[in-house]
Amino acid sequence: MIGLNLTLAEKKVLKALADGHHSIEEIARASSMKKDSVLKAVEWLKAKGLVRSKESITQKLSLTSEGMSYLDNGLPERRVLDAAISGNTDVRTITKNIKDANIGIVWLSKLGIARVLNGEVRVFNKPDKLITEKLLEKAKSGVSFDELTDEEKKIVRSRQKVFELTEHKSLELSLTDEGESIARNVEIVEEESRLTPEMLKTGSWRGKRFRRYDVVAATPPIYPGKRHFAKQAMDFVRRIWLDMGFVEMEGPLIDTCFWNFDALFVPQDHPSRELQDTFYLPYTGKLPSKALVERVRKAHEKGVCGSKGWRYKWDPDEAKRMVLRTHTTILSAHTLAKLKEEDIPAKFFSVGRVFRNEALDWKHLFEFTQSDGIVVGDVNFRHLLGYLKEFLSQLGFKKVRFRPSYFPYTEMSVEPEVWHPIKKEWVELGGAGIFRPEVVEPLLGKDIPVLAWGLGVERLIIDYYNITDIREIYRNDIQMLRETKMWW
Repeated sequence: MIGLNLTLAEKKVLKALADGHHSIEEIARASSMKKDSVLKAVEWLKAKGLVRSKESITQKLSLTSEGMSYLDNGLPERRVLDAAISGNTDVRTITKNIKDANIGIVWLSKLGIARVLNGEVRVFNKPDKLITEKLLEKAKSGVSFDELTDEEKKIVRSRQKVFELTEHKSLELSLTDEGESIARNVEIVEEESRLTPEMLKTGSWRGKRFRRYDVVAATPPIYPGKRHFAKQAMDFVRRIWLDMGFVEMEGPLIDTCFWNFDALFVPQDHPSRELQDTFYLPYTGKLPSKALVERVRKAHEKGVCGSKGWRYKWDPDEAKRMVLRTHTTILSAHTLAKLKEEDIPAKFFSVGRVFRNEALDWKHLFEFTQSDGIVVGDVNFRHLLGYLKEFLSQLGFKKVRFRPSYFPYTEMSVEPEVWHPIKKEWVELGGAGIFRPEVVEPLLGKDIPVLAWGLGVERLIIDYYNITDIREIYRNDIQMLRETKMWW
C-alpha cells in the first residue's frame, strides 16, 4: 500500500539500495539522479520508516598551496638528492642553487637517506620514490587519513605547511525490514503527481498513471498568522474583567505628577518619585480645577477625615511635572474624580503600558503591562480578596496567597502572590488594598470604600507559558512566536 504512494525518486532510491548501493553518491550514479534529489527522497523514505541512515565523519588528506607547488615542481629533498647523486655534493652550492634546500637536507637526514658531512651531502640510500612523494600523490587522490601507515601519519603531522586534513561527512544508507519488502516489488514507472486543467481540456490524462496521495505521510508544519501570545493574554485578561461586570478605563501614557502621584496621596519626597524610579519629561503640564487641587493640597499638608496628612508644604510646580505613567492606577484616580453620585456603585478596570526605571532581571522590565481595578460602593476587605481570587482562578492559578504590605495610598494593603512551578518560588504580581480617605475624599468629594489593585500582566503570562525569564516574552524569537500555544 505504501509502495503505491511513493514518488518516482523514492522508488529509484529503494531500487538502488536493494541493488547494494549504500552511499548518496553511489545511489545518484546508479539511478541517474542528482544528489539533491537523492537526499530529498532519502529524507522522505526515512520519515516513512523505509530507510535508515548512519552518519560517519572521515578525515581526508589534502594539499596546501605549498604542497601543490611541491607536487608540480618536486620536493626540496628530491631536488637535493638528485643534485647530490649527479655529483653536486657541496652544501653551499646546493643551498645557493636549490630553493628550500635546507628543508630538503633536514628531511633527507630524518629519513636516513643522506647527511651533511664535512660540508658535503653524503647519500646513503637511493630510493626510487620518497615516502613524502607517495604522500603527495595520495593526497591528490583524496585518501583517508585512517588509510595511511603510522610512518605516513607522522610525516603528515610534521609537515602541516604541506598537508592538511579536512573533515568529510558521509551517510551510509540501508533498508529497514519494511523497506526491503517494498523494494522487492517496487515498479519504476513514470507517474503523474497532479491532474491539471490542461490535461482535462485536451484529454491527455487518458492512459496516464497517477500517483496516489499518501494522507498519512509526514508534512512540514504550517504556521498561520496569529496575534502575539502576549497580546492574546492581555485580551483574555480584559475579557475576564468584562465578564465580571467591570467597565474599562483608558487614558494617556504621559501625564502630570499630580495624577500619577499627588492625587494618590504619594508625598512629594517619596523615593518612588526620584529619577531612579520614574521617567520624567523635560516640560510641565496643567493642573485640574482649583477646587480639586486645593482638596489634594489639604490632604497632603493637613490631612482629611481625622488624619494629619504628610505635614509638609505641598508644591504645585512639582505636581505639574510630566512623567511616563508609572502605574495604571493613575486611571483609577481620573475615574474617581469624574464619578457622580448616581454612578455609584461602580466597577472599573484597565489594561495598559506603564514605565519604571527598573533594573532588568528575570521578573522585572522597565516597560510592562499592568491591569488595575477599582470597586466603589458598599464593599470591604473580604470583597477585595474575593475579586482577586476569582480573577486569578480564571487565569488558571491554583496556588494563590496574599502577603500583608504597605502602599502610600491604600490601607489595608496586600501583595497577591502565585506559585511559579519552575522557579519553585512565590512570584509577587502587584499590589492591592482599600484606598485611604486621603485619596477618596479629595477626588470623590466624600469618603466611601474603594477597593483597588494593580497587577503585572507579564508575570501572569510567564507561569502559563512556563517561561523562566520575563524578558523572553518580547525577544521576538520567530520560532518561539510560531510554536507558542494559543492562550486558553
